[in-house]
Order: sequence, then C-alpha cells, then structure tokens
Amino acid sequence: MTTEEPWDQKEAEPNEEEPGGGSCGDRGPAVAATTEETAPEMMEEEEETPAPKVPPTQPDAPKKEHINVVFIGHVDAGKSTIGGQIMYLTGMVDKRTLEKYEREAKEKNRETWYLSWALDTNQEERDKGKTVEVGRAYFETDKKHFTILDAPGHKSFVPNMIGGASQADLAVLVISARKGEFETGFEKGGQTREHAMLAKTAGVKHLIVLVNKMDDPTVNWSLERYEECKEKLVPFLKKVGFNPKKDIHFMPCSGLTGANLKESTDMCSWYTGLPFIPHLDSLPNFNRSSDGPVRLPIVDKYKDMGTVILGKLESGSISKAQQLVMMPNRHVVEVLSLLSDDVETDDAGPGENLKLRLKGIEEEEILPGFILCNAENLCHSGRTFDAQIVIIEHKSIICPGYNAVLHIHTCIEEVQITALICLVDKKTGEKSKTRPRFVKQDQVCIARLRTAGTICLETFKDFPQMGRFTLRDEGKTIAIGKVLKLVAERD
Repeated sequence: MTTEEPWDQKEAEPNEEEPGGGSCGDRGPAVAATTEETAPEMMEEEEETPAPKVPPTQPDAPKKEHINVVFIGHVDAGKSTIGGQIMYLTGMVDKRTLEKYEREAKEKNRETWYLSWALDTNQEERDKGKTVEVGRAYFETDKKHFTILDAPGHKSFVPNMIGGASQADLAVLVISARKGEFETGFEKGGQTREHAMLAKTAGVKHLIVLVNKMDDPTVNWSLERYEECKEKLVPFLKKVGFNPKKDIHFMPCSGLTGANLKESTDMCSWYTGLPFIPHLDSLPNFNRSSDGPVRLPIVDKYKDMGTVILGKLESGSISKAQQLVMMPNRHVVEVLSLLSDDVETDDAGPGENLKLRLKGIEEEEILPGFILCNAENLCHSGRTFDAQIVIIEHKSIICPGYNAVLHIHTCIEEVQITALICLVDKKTGEKSKTRPRFVKQDQVCIARLRTAGTICLETFKDFPQMGRFTLRDEGKTIAIGKVLKLVAERD
C-alpha cells in the first residue's frame, strides 16, 4: 500500500487552499445566483422531462422482476460514473441535481467525476474519487426493476466488494480501454482478474463486460483496441468458469458521454448489438422459487425505532407480521414492517432487496451473515464442513492447519483447514486415492474446514447461494470453493 501514499498527499494539497469548512458557507450566495440565472432555461427543460422519484405503482400492475446488478472492475475503470449516467438516462437523478454535482466537482478540479457522485455519496469517497462502501441505487426499465450495486474496485475494499457481489444476479465488469489502464487492471495484482473470479463464486450467472472510455483520445472508438481487450479477457473468464458463448456479453461504451448506454452511437458503427440498458431489459427472466424456504442472509443492521436489518431475499417470500427465526441463534422474531428498495410493501418475493424492522431481537444480537428462516425449514448451521476448493493464488504450499478468512454469502468468519482429504484432477474429475500432504496453486482438492464460530451454510447442491465461498488471506483471494457436506459436531 506504500505506493498509494503520495497520491493522497498530492490530492490533499489543492483542497487545503479552500477556506476549510467555510467553503459551504461561501458557496451559498454563489449557488443562489447561478440558479436564478439559469432558472428560465431550466424550467423549460424540466417541463419536458418530469423526473418521478418513486414510480407510482398501479394496484393491478404486474410486479416487475427484481434484478441486482453489481458493477465490478479495477479502480478508476469508471464504474460509478456509468452507474450515475444510467440513473440520469433512466430519469432517476434529475438534471438539476447533476448540475449541482457538476458545479461542486468543478470547484474541486474534478469535473469528470461528477456523474459518480450520484452513487459515491459520502465526503471521503468524493474527495478521493474512490468508492468504499457498496453504493445502492435503483432504476427501472419497461420490464424490470434493477438495483445497482456499485462495488468498490480498490484492493483494500475487496471484502466490501464480496458483500456486494453476493447479492447480485448479474455482474457488469467495467474495464477501461484507455492505453495502459486496461493493462494495469488486468496484469498480476490488478483488480479486474480478482473481481471476475469473485463474481463467479458469488454466483453471478451472467456477465456483461463493458469496455469503457472508448471516447478517450488514445482509443477513439477503435475496433482493434476493443478486440484486443476482448482477446485478453476471454481466456481468463473461461478459466474462472464463465462460458464465453452463453454467459458473457461484450459491449463498448463511454460512461462520461453516455454513448451506447441507452442509445447506440454513430461513433461506433461496427458494434451492431443492443446498447446497455435495452440489453439488460431483453435478458431472459431468472427463475426463482417463491414457494421455497425463507432464506435472507443479513448484510447489515442498525437501530431505528427498533431493530432494522438489510439483505436480499434469496428464496421464499416474506410478509408483514410473519414469524421468522434468526439462525444460528434461533431467536424467534416478528416482521413489523418491510421496505423493498425503500418503498414500503406488505410482502416481498425472492430477489428483492429488503429492509425489515424486527420485533423480539436486539440489534446487538445480530451479526452480518446471520440468516432469517421460516420455523418449518431452518437453514443448517455448524462449524465443520467438507468442501471442494480451487487454489487460485498462493505462493507457498497449503497444509492442514492453515488459517484464512472465509467469506460465505454475507458472512465473514475465520476458518482453519483441518484436513486435506484428496486431490481432484481438473480435467477428468478423478479423486486421488491417497491423502495429499499439501496443495499448491492451481490445484483442486477436497478439504475439511472448521470455522472459529458457528455459521449458517448449506451444501452447494441444495442451495447454491449459500454453499459457495472464497478464502482470503493477507488481502488476497487464495481460493474459491463449494460446500459438499456438513459434518456433525463430535461433542
């Protein structure tokens, strides 16, 4: 991380020249003056495009399918900017707000960042231009309701990114076509590789690769550069387990100008497919079982007139006043109210992002990674399990007794590999007869793992969303894996 320090110092300097803290006060009259000048023009524009914040729902309208889209990719590939641009194009952020961001960004000499501010809402993220938290916003197309999860691209925030990806149905990998930027994002140590891999483990089935910054002078919508990026990515995505013919879709775009996000552009006559938003709309529906058992992994919790939890409903449906059980501690709770994407409802189906207010449990008694279940069908919990793992990146060998951090659905827990059971041949899938003494990079093995505390998990076969995981150590993703069987505790 030492290389990062001079950057922060450089960036801190221009900001110090502004009168500290007083800048907002100084800005007041100036902003007022500018809005008066532009008022007549803005009025005309606003009449043409009224921006409804919350689309009114007709009682008879069929519920749109909810889809979570996570934006992943290297730092500065332009994830937040594309997210902000999409929200503007679908009318979720009005012109006035964006103009305000644009002015504020100009004052900080950051005018190309103003779109990303629609998603990077806190001060630290804006000053550095880096996303830290997973930003949440939503937009609607004719057939679907999308939630944008804008995951951080920066190395130190990968755990946050895993939390974001584990809630997603669809990942958009943003890569920068600008000379040099694509290469840094992709070479060893770049985030593009790691993110694509994590997205796959998190269970994202469909990947859209947006080749961004095509408008950059070094690229200038060149087909060769686009193909070059594509050629380098495909073999890697294949290795992670995406099928290039079915699961991956490449498209060029520019987040800053908005080209090829909603309408196709003349600059890019060689791309014949649909632009980004229409492409999202045309995707086939995800089949989700609303009659399955209730499973809601908790992402976050806080106090607000009671206990509030956040998470995505993976299966089943939840309604108001329903009795549920919080695993692994078996607390019985009651749902007081439900918000789906900040809109209050009485019941919710699978795939929706929910905020639930619960009765019968204190906020301190909940940890991220706990799971809400219905009493008839509780999820499994335990400490020991057998799993098939693929070692992705590790310099030395891994032996029994190795400790790492386990990320499974929204849960983060320390884990130890207690035994290596067998090696699995990558090509044939055959298992070795003898127990290996160690495993090393690029090998696949079946191992027994034991976590420090009790966690909720399911086998991959029964419930994929809660049966895949990643192992991380020293800020790197060491391995990805899936739970094969749960082992009962020997008391």
